[in-house]
Amino acid sequence: MDYEIVFKEKLTPDDLAVLDDGINRHTEDRFGKVPRGSLAFFMQDADGRVVAGITGYWNAFGWLYVNSLWVDEEARGSGLGAHLMRLIEDEAVRRGCKHSYLNTMSFQAPAFYEKLGYVEFGRLDDFPRGHSRVFLKKDLPEAIRSTGG
Repeated sequence: MDYEIVFKEKLTPDDLAVLDDGINRHTEDRFGKVPRGSLAFFMQDADGRVVAGITGYWNAFGWLYVNSLWVDEEARGSGLGAHLMRLIEDEAVRRGCKHSYLNTMSFQAPAFYEKLGYVEFGRLDDFPRGHSRVFLKKDLPEAIRSTGG
């Protein structure tokens, strides 16, 4: 069979869907339909301006992936980040997750996540030069799972 290689620098949603659909079909062939979804929480001030937010993905394999956590500079240190982490972890537990993982940069927030019970399980050095991308994981609390919240 002959194939043609096509290079793209700008991907469309359709381009990504082809790959995602193929990966999902392969996974479903092995494990059946795997429930999964997105989670997001946003904090707004009295004017409706978003001052913090968190996004992630959960799946029936029992894992939450925390994709993004952001707190506006003015609101940092107020506890919003830790509160958002609790919200997304609790929601993931309600959906059957037992573990959580994420990555951050060495100059961003590894110590913040470690205070929340995350432990490092991997690191890519010089990402960028002189810094590292840090991978962390956490077992989600049994008490939340067993009580439903």
